[in-house]
Amino acid sequence: MRKSLLAVLLLSVSLLFASGSVEIFSWWTGGGEEEGLAAIYEVFKAKYPDVEIINATVAGGAGTNAKAVLKTRMLGGNPPDSFQVHGGMELIDTYVITGMMEPLTDILESWGILDKFPKDIMTICSYEGEVYSIPVNVHRGNVVFINNEILEKVGIDEVPSDGPGFLEVCAKIKEAGFIPLSLGDKDKWEAGHLFETVLLSALGPDKYNGLWDGTTSFEDPGIERAIVIFEELIKYVNEDHAALTWQDATRMVFDGKAAFNVMGDWAEGYLKTLGWTPGVEFSWMAVPGTEGSFMVVTDTFGLPKGAPNRENALKWLEIVASVEGQDAFNPIKGSIPARLDADKSLYDPYLTWSMEDFSTNALCPSIAHGSAAPEGFITELNDAVNIFITTKDRAAFLSAIESAAEDYIY
Repeated sequence: MRKSLLAVLLLSVSLLFASGSVEIFSWWTGGGEEEGLAAIYEVFKAKYPDVEIINATVAGGAGTNAKAVLKTRMLGGNPPDSFQVHGGMELIDTYVITGMMEPLTDILESWGILDKFPKDIMTICSYEGEVYSIPVNVHRGNVVFINNEILEKVGIDEVPSDGPGFLEVCAKIKEAGFIPLSLGDKDKWEAGHLFETVLLSALGPDKYNGLWDGTTSFEDPGIERAIVIFEELIKYVNEDHAALTWQDATRMVFDGKAAFNVMGDWAEGYLKTLGWTPGVEFSWMAVPGTEGSFMVVTDTFGLPKGAPNRENALKWLEIVASVEGQDAFNPIKGSIPARLDADKSLYDPYLTWSMEDFSTNALCPSIAHGSAAPEGFITELNDAVNIFITTKDRAAFLSAIESAAEDYIY
């Protein structure tokens, strides 16, 4: 007990007298996310003005490129001081089980904030009873963002919350000369993101979650039903989708070219940086068929073993875990705070809606963003989705999903 108390006191003293540098690795370079990162950096600089932040960002939506760079660095014994990683299997399977991360449970307890985060979120940041990363936010993946002006021009008063009704509206929008649903799947994960929301709608939250705990078979007929719905849905996307990123696709809604965009709510942050106001130029809804479900994506930061500037990394994690840091970052990023005691008055109508649903909906981990399944499964699924968009071969798509499950889930 005396030794533990001494360690806490030494940590507290080191946090007061700070100098040197800290390297923070992330993929936040796009609209909304870059500005949000800058905001939390300002909170850090205000508290630790003598610590230089090395902003090690690698561009690429959902971290496609950054994850590859990070893995090379970690395997090569050259870790950053702290890095962005999605909570769930991306964190646990890639870096915790392999012994590359320090546990943070005792540190969070010494700061007196372990109970300030939702248990469900901390569970996906933990392994065998130890916390290994600190969530800075919670994103929702199953969201449709809507251009209100296009709906008014086409004469659509309300977007149906069921799949068949949504497809009928898409057909009406297409007839009016607009793109119903924008998609940019240049990095592959974006199409996987769209498919996982359809999979959730076809299976429902219990069966969807069951895919990851073994209570739902990958031979469940709901998966084949999801493929059929997905095939119908992609009839309404833009032809140049393979050449576009997620930002390009969201921008199509802003530019008045497309009515809908299915994306995580980082798109909300992007739309705000473009100058739109939530509830004025754009609105939102849960992906049809997923009302009552909240597809969780959480960005977290941890402490790699061998971090060159360990004490400064802890200072960074202290800011990440703080109310001040989270309330500076999330309203700009387009995400809700992971802290339960954040200042809800700072958040816009969309984020308030997201907070309310997060507190009441069934929580479902994202596949595309690393929470539900190992990296190998995600890669095979993304490949299969993108091949299907071209070939429309349902049997081959279903077989590829089942094969990926056999390789990485069972």
